[in-house]
Amino acid sequence: MTFDPETLGQSRSDLAGILKDERKRAGWTQVRLAKRCNMSQTRVSNIESGKLTPATVDVEMILEALGAEGAVAAEILALARAANTEWQDHWGSQRRGLDKKQNELARLEAVTTEFRFFLPTMITGLLATPDYVRASLSRNSGDMSKTITKKLERQQVLMDSSKFFTFLLTEQAVRWPLASPLAMAMQLDRLASVSRIPNVRLGVIPLGRLGPIAETPLSVFTVYDRRLVQVETHTGALILRDHRDVSAYREDFERYESHAVFGEDCRSLLSDWSMIFTRQHQ
Repeated sequence: MTFDPETLGQSRSDLAGILKDERKRAGWTQVRLAKRCNMSQTRVSNIESGKLTPATVDVEMILEALGAEGAVAAEILALARAANTEWQDHWGSQRRGLDKKQNELARLEAVTTEFRFFLPTMITGLLATPDYVRASLSRNSGDMSKTITKKLERQQVLMDSSKFFTFLLTEQAVRWPLASPLAMAMQLDRLASVSRIPNVRLGVIPLGRLGPIAETPLSVFTVYDRRLVQVETHTGALILRDHRDVSAYREDFERYESHAVFGEDCRSLLSDWSMIFTRQHQ
């Protein structure tokens, strides 16, 4: 199945219908299917009515229980994968108000325990100083005051000791001069400070200390528990909930993590780079 953002909503309704048809074709009741798949009958009903988008693992269990195979099973799994993919375009977010996006992220952060941020291009809002946040939003039109305030408010989640954060930044992301030299020096000092929070693990991948790396960093992404991945592009964000996608990005993260430096080594690099920006300001 070809990925097309315009058809994602239709994929969800198509999936609900075809799963219901397959169950009826097998001559099974919802109660029997629910018992076989260790689900509640209400869950099966909600899946078939389109009220609930099933995870691909749920669809796999249903197909196995019903004995669906071959092309039919492949089509249904493709629909399940598409139904678990969401596209949020940048222009749509702007129309709704970028502060609304901050509210969505705050709700997601509230229900997440383990975070993995891979940042190859710039510093994320949870780590940013006010000056850096303002600079990162400068290309957007309109009043950004609400968005800036909400971005900074979200940083309080870092102090929640029940949550665990790993941030991986490339040297390019850390040193890219998004703001003035003085603002950048302060931003790097902020990174060093955040790295001392007990439930935060912050690492940098330095270009000068590495040999060839087979894995090429392609885009910014965040992994929320094993629930979903958000992949950011220049024009929007792709939300992936398929367990294979989440696992693939977790594996990518671990490979990048093996090349990063943490703790005092990381803070030493940040201090050196901060001094470079400070000298540029003088």
